[in-house]
Amino acid sequence: MIDPTAVFQNIKKEVAKVIMGNDDMIEQVIIAFFCGGHVLIEGAPGLGKTLLVKTISKILNIRFNRIQFTPDLMPADIIGTTVIHQTESGERVFRFQKGPLFANLILADEINRATAKTQSALLEAMGEGSISIAGKSHHLEQPFFVMGTQNPLEMDGTYKLPEAQLDRFLFKIDVPFPDLQTLIQIVDTTTTNAQAEVFPVVDVKSTMVIRTNIRDVPIASHLTEFACKLVRATQASVPDATPIAKKYIGWGVGPRGLQSLILSAKAHAYFNGHVSKDDILKMIKPTFRHRILLNFEGEAEGLSSDELIDKVIDYVEKRG
Repeated sequence: MIDPTAVFQNIKKEVAKVIMGNDDMIEQVIIAFFCGGHVLIEGAPGLGKTLLVKTISKILNIRFNRIQFTPDLMPADIIGTTVIHQTESGERVFRFQKGPLFANLILADEINRATAKTQSALLEAMGEGSISIAGKSHHLEQPFFVMGTQNPLEMDGTYKLPEAQLDRFLFKIDVPFPDLQTLIQIVDTTTTNAQAEVFPVVDVKSTMVIRTNIRDVPIASHLTEFACKLVRATQASVPDATPIAKKYIGWGVGPRGLQSLILSAKAHAYFNGHVSKDDILKMIKPTFRHRILLNFEGEAEGLSSDELIDKVIDYVEKRG
């Protein structure tokens, strides 16, 4: 019998040996993994994004591959290609050679440095759990989890992620700069010869059971309706959109965002209790922030997606 609370807390405990602070980020990554979703992490250099991914792979006891995205990276470099292979009898046959995408956890490091053509090669893998090449479909081993990182400070040599790809990420996590106490802890921990050792907490079989259990978590109809109202309030074209959405949002959250919000709320409840309104509000920002596209006026005003989400929540709660 799997104890979800114990699994969740044990994973957090192991991650905390290496990653200082950022409890919300750690929780969101764990929830996304067990939801079967993918995560986009954005933060300045040196905040532990890559280290977090490596640590998670050890704790979850899954195969890990890192792909360093660069402008000259081609789709075949990540999904693989068909090569000519000579058999022992001398016959030449075509054989598919798997790329680094064939692993359980993929670190797409600096994902916004690759061209749109290469970024789009991830779409089928992230959405369908398979890739197609030379007319054949190749299924990826489950669990399959992509964690993309991007640096918001550098613009040279970067390409904006297509909206279709952004929508494939369950969460977008913004990594804040550490506070004073966390910085002191980071220095004390990383400038000595002592190295923290992390241990596996779950296996693949348990992971797949937890994923199934999360989808079986019941949610009250009024909470589903509340989530639907939140989504509609971000769409400027619908009658019940918030006035600020009509003014500043070019495109709001779609059905996939709604599905992501409900599923992540179920996961949060699975590890902490029954589904409540608080679970939805806890998951809304990482779920919505990358799915809200500001129009020209919104960008000119310097508004952030998180600010708009707060206003959407306030609007829907007041309307009831």
